[in-house]
Amino acid sequence: MVKDYGKDGARPISDKEGTFSTMKQTEIGLLPEEWDVNSLKEICKDMIQGINTAIDVPEYSFEGVPILKANNVIDGQIDLNNCEFISVKSFRKYSTRFHISKNDFLLSNIGARLGSGSIYLTDAVSVYAWNVMRLSPKKNIINPHYFSQILNSPYFNKLMINNQSGSGMGFVPKNVLQTFQIPLPPLPEQEAIAEALSDADAWIESLEQLIAKKRLIKQGAMQELLTPKKDWEVKKLGEVGKIYGGLSGKTKQDFGSGNSYYIPFMNVMKNVVTDKNFIEKVNLKQGETQNRVLKNDLLFNGSSETPEELGISSVLLDDIDNLYLNSFCFGFRIFDENVSPIFLSYIMRSPYGREVIFYLAQGATRYNLSKANFFNLEIAFPKSLTEQTRIATILSDMDGELEALEGQLGKARKVKQGMMQELLTGRVRLV
Repeated sequence: MVKDYGKDGARPISDKEGTFSTMKQTEIGLLPEEWDVNSLKEICKDMIQGINTAIDVPEYSFEGVPILKANNVIDGQIDLNNCEFISVKSFRKYSTRFHISKNDFLLSNIGARLGSGSIYLTDAVSVYAWNVMRLSPKKNIINPHYFSQILNSPYFNKLMINNQSGSGMGFVPKNVLQTFQIPLPPLPEQEAIAEALSDADAWIESLEQLIAKKRLIKQGAMQELLTPKKDWEVKKLGEVGKIYGGLSGKTKQDFGSGNSYYIPFMNVMKNVVTDKNFIEKVNLKQGETQNRVLKNDLLFNGSSETPEELGISSVLLDDIDNLYLNSFCFGFRIFDENVSPIFLSYIMRSPYGREVIFYLAQGATRYNLSKANFFNLEIAFPKSLTEQTRIATILSDMDGELEALEGQLGKARKVKQGMMQELLTGRVRLV
């Protein structure tokens, strides 16, 4: 199963106490000498694909026993929010073969979520569908929580991606999955590794929950602050500013290099305030006439596959030389000094603004926003520029807090990835 370097070829690695452990070469790389490598077939009591609901259709019900599918067992979580249920009668039919026991691992084995999965931590009664593989680890060989961390690691994910079959939705056949090799430290070290990585997971989860809470608070604030009040005044957008188009006459070869910059489509779609770091190069010929984007300009997408995503706004609040707009969007330059650009960007993204845009969408398979309709669009504003600024500042501060938390979340995920790389290869020892 493993191959030693031998007396002259062994490699040392330092542990937490500053002493050294000898490393050996295995079929999956260098590992500590005390570690083993075993196949999933050796590690698991059984590996069983779930109920093929396309052939053996269960009796679904509004209440009953959960039937877990791939979208319910992703990213280390059991998500029952969109779970389907089968009747108790159907459960009895499937319970012997397709039941789930505590500490089983449910692996998404087909489709876009290939390789993602979660440990089942409760005694609650459930079954699982055909796009999930149940892996039941042998407790005397592997700690279930360590097993879960390994199966959610980049190492295992790479194995799944590289060994998938099928011309449509990818899948890994059971006979192939059984051959996957898993590093096995002694059980006490498995437990220590699992505990350390679980602490990292708890940190990530706490940040995710805080971000979700802050987003709900912001949604409530937008609803409250941007719903028109009785003393607000209504203005047509054609009375407030003028439209200009994005880049025109460009070819694929013009993008990616050059002496000018443009704002990509997704920068407009994702950001209330245009991200100055999310711009790309474009080549403009000498004397070429294109519309520049200036500070305080609003940017809108004028076409979308759904009316809900039409007319999404973003505002540029930075001075950037030689900046232009992608050809799928249009710019709006405000000339009314009593209208705050950032307030207008927020209100156009609010439930009120989205509803106004929704009814102007034209099309069947693709929706468009005409220039004439945009100019005639009536939007309510607080009469006072100070009040517009106050509202925009509150929402901007909330966005800043969310951005900071998302930055922390990104760092936490990177820390977890680094920990996995070190702990699951034995480069750092905890025992």
